[in-house]
Amino acid sequence: QVRLAESGGGLVQAGGSLRLSCTASGRDFSGHFMAWFRQGPGKQREFVAGINWSGGVTRYADSVKGRFTISRDNAKNTMYLQIDSLKSEDTAVYYCAVEGAPFGLESKESYFPFWGQGTQVTVSS
Repeated sequence: QVRLAESGGGLVQAGGSLRLSCTASGRDFSGHFMAWFRQGPGKQREFVAGINWSGGVTRYADSVKGRFTISRDNAKNTMYLQIDSLKSEDTAVYYCAVEGAPFGLESKESYFPFWGQGTQVTVSS
């Protein structure tokens, strides 16, 4: 059974940092594009960052460029999201997701059949 487990969320002051982790089990996703999405209060879920199978290609939403860094360790089947200079608008539930087809680079939710339960990030001002 495929499972994606996020961790690392919490309450942090504006300007602070967090590191989110997503560990996959039940299947080898080393060849798949992995991504982070988030859903803020009253907002639709949106793409935040993605990373290809080798870690050599990354994609970021404009709103997080320069502050968020995505990485992965295929040996551990784990993906990370380093979040720096947190802003109140970063408050959201953060989800990790894995694209269904290998070697993709998509950012639309419809391409991601595998999702974690989410981890809450709350930024206080």
